[in-house]
Amino acid sequence: MAADSILYLSGREVARALETIDIVEAVAAALAAHARGQSVLPAEAYLAWSHAGETLRSLSMPGMVDGRAGVKIINANPANPGRGLPRASGLTLLFDNETGRPLCIMEAARISCLRTAAVTALAADLLGAAPIERLAILGAGALARCHLELLPNRLPDLREIRLHDLDRARAAALAAAAATALVCDSAEQAIRGAQLVVPLTTATSGYIHYDWLDPGALLVNVSLDDPLPEVVLRAGKLFVDDWPLVAADERRLLGRPHRAGQIRGPDARDAATATGSRLIDGELGELLIGTRQGRSRPDEVIVVNPFGLAIEDVAVADRVYREARRLGLGTALDR
Repeated sequence: MAADSILYLSGREVARALETIDIVEAVAAALAAHARGQSVLPAEAYLAWSHAGETLRSLSMPGMVDGRAGVKIINANPANPGRGLPRASGLTLLFDNETGRPLCIMEAARISCLRTAAVTALAADLLGAAPIERLAILGAGALARCHLELLPNRLPDLREIRLHDLDRARAAALAAAAATALVCDSAEQAIRGAQLVVPLTTATSGYIHYDWLDPGALLVNVSLDDPLPEVVLRAGKLFVDDWPLVAADERRLLGRPHRAGQIRGPDARDAATATGSRLIDGELGELLIGTRQGRSRPDEVIVVNPFGLAIEDVAVADRVYREARRLGLGTALDR
């Protein structure tokens, strides 16, 4: 590729390159590097606006890991599925290490979706109580589809997938693509008896009760506010992917109780103001490198509340870029 051009990878080309990439390994490597201090992860920029009664948002998420810097821009409108469009879409940019110039632009949604499912898969590997026989997925959008692409092949004991969505027809369409899936009438019906629970909705108010979770259940809260505060406050262990980002975000489940003094970070054990508050038990990367303890009892309920880190997108996008170059994919754009 000429030095005066930028490589553009379409969604189809990104998907082609991803076919040969172990996305769980790529995400695990990025999280481990982050835990070792070998990454740069600034705060995300959040832009929200309204149009015709709809709420839209744009996130710009920069990061650097394994010597590669980049930024993911992901935009969303929850009303888009009604237009026949995905809820979220965006672009990931990679930068040249020497000059800092943009090197590659690629469609972001597929990578973002699969790396999110990869975090759930890692959480199950690190914190699930074996055997995981029943999986509950709440929401039947693109994230749910990516989870169903990835998780069944990684859960050897899985025999039942329970799906619930407020739009039953959408849940039924997703269930039809998974041989072991059944549609549940309520979130509670899907959750009770499941060893792995994954909310993948756009809910902005909590509805999941702690008592719905079986002993030993692992809840990976990919969504924003699906669990009620009692879930995170009563869980046996509570993990995140990056505590400073989670704590600083006023829009997410853990940031609000943190500012209210109910939750404190993993390194605040001796803080004078921490009396009576819930401790974060660590970050996923720390589990990967062995500096934090994971599950200690088979019956403890564990909650993982990932923020979603730009370094994951950058790490996967870098592998996509290198694979695309090997395969001769992409279009060179003049600067």
